[in-house]
Amino acid sequence: MQDHETEATAHLTSFIRKMTDEGIHPFVIATFSNYYRQIVAGQQGLLYDRDLRAIENGEIANAESLGPFAEKGEKTLPHTVRIVLNGGLGTSMGLTGPKSLLQVKKGLSFLELILRQTRDQGARLALMNSFSTHTETLAKLAELDPSPFPLLFLQHKFPKILQSDLSPATCPRDPGLEWNPPGHGDIYTALYTSGMLEDLLAEGVRYAFISNSDNLGATLDSSILGYFADKNFPFMMEVAQRTPSDIKGGHLARHKNGNLILREAAQCPQSETHAFQDIDCYRFFNTNNIWVNLIFLKDLIQQQGPIPLPLILNPKTLDPRNPKSPKVFQVESAMGAAISVFKNATAIKVDRNRFFPVKKCNDLLAVRSDYFIFSDDDQLILNPERASDHLRISLDPDFFGLIDQFERRFVKGVPSMVGCETLRVEGDVRFEANVKIVGNATIKNTGKNQARIPEGSLVSGTWCF
Repeated sequence: MQDHETEATAHLTSFIRKMTDEGIHPFVIATFSNYYRQIVAGQQGLLYDRDLRAIENGEIANAESLGPFAEKGEKTLPHTVRIVLNGGLGTSMGLTGPKSLLQVKKGLSFLELILRQTRDQGARLALMNSFSTHTETLAKLAELDPSPFPLLFLQHKFPKILQSDLSPATCPRDPGLEWNPPGHGDIYTALYTSGMLEDLLAEGVRYAFISNSDNLGATLDSSILGYFADKNFPFMMEVAQRTPSDIKGGHLARHKNGNLILREAAQCPQSETHAFQDIDCYRFFNTNNIWVNLIFLKDLIQQQGPIPLPLILNPKTLDPRNPKSPKVFQVESAMGAAISVFKNATAIKVDRNRFFPVKKCNDLLAVRSDYFIFSDDDQLILNPERASDHLRISLDPDFFGLIDQFERRFVKGVPSMVGCETLRVEGDVRFEANVKIVGNATIKNTGKNQARIPEGSLVSGTWCF
């Protein structure tokens, strides 16, 4: 045991030296060191069912009832910043650059739509970039030359840990692979260490709304802002009703100590997966739309230093594109986990229209189609002609999983899906122009050659090729 502890201490010294040489802020080094000691002690950041209880409907407010707070929200917009998490590369869709630069609707990228939305509302916009997205995002902003220009700050990075002996991972041919983003939980430290928090407060900005760049439903809602400001909450998480498609996402619960808590899939013991996925018990999932009172955030950091978010230990390979590369751990944390840290933090139930992130090409098809439309103020909303807000799309990952594959099969445009309930595509299928899909549709191509949906087709039921 003593030899193990000595070895672990030596490794931690190596990690600290590596991070110091990289110019990483002492706050970040202290945070990583704390997580590393937990890992050496055998902790995996697991949250057990025995320590949690479900949230009842009456425990949290419903956003649908907040109309009376809209006027206060409008007056509060000048004191509010919209912070967009812009660190993702979209590798699951085959992207190699910032996901926010992907064209999503009418030739506009996520970034362009976010710029328009925030400009129209008269609020400040800030982007938290990662070391992987900063340069390309900055180049695109220079090209767009938006007014006002958004504020920018950088997410930190953590060194990857070899699973074999918990030593620092090395990759001389590509040193960048030795590091990983520390999860969006880093935002609180990044705001503080970058000076952004102090600058915003000095300019009279008190409230922050934080969301992912790929979720265009996450706009600055004046009613929710007015409620948050009026009640003087330090922290508020938007949650939505879980459906069978949400079983893998983090859920809200009440810890035995009385605090609200977020449990991510990586924090669930394997033996309790069924309980984690029980949507009748744990009924609310985290949309990752977060409201933070910046005064409370500054006070909290000044009182206790880096915010102690629960550890998330993600097993990966050193090179994510090479499954045979050395196995590593990536240390991460979740932004929403801060709900258990802020005293008197709360949650609010929102409609699904505030949560439609584009994680896969299935999602991109829905957003590009007429299932969603633009409102007069550039908000992406559910088409009012829809009878329901549920649309299930399953595109064959062998032919639609990567963005270049997807684009080639919809080169003439995506089909109309305003009347579609479910779409399942099996095999290689190409869609021509002006195709309309209604009801429940399944398209199967079991042949070796690509099938084609002719121009102007009305697709419903099962089509086989």
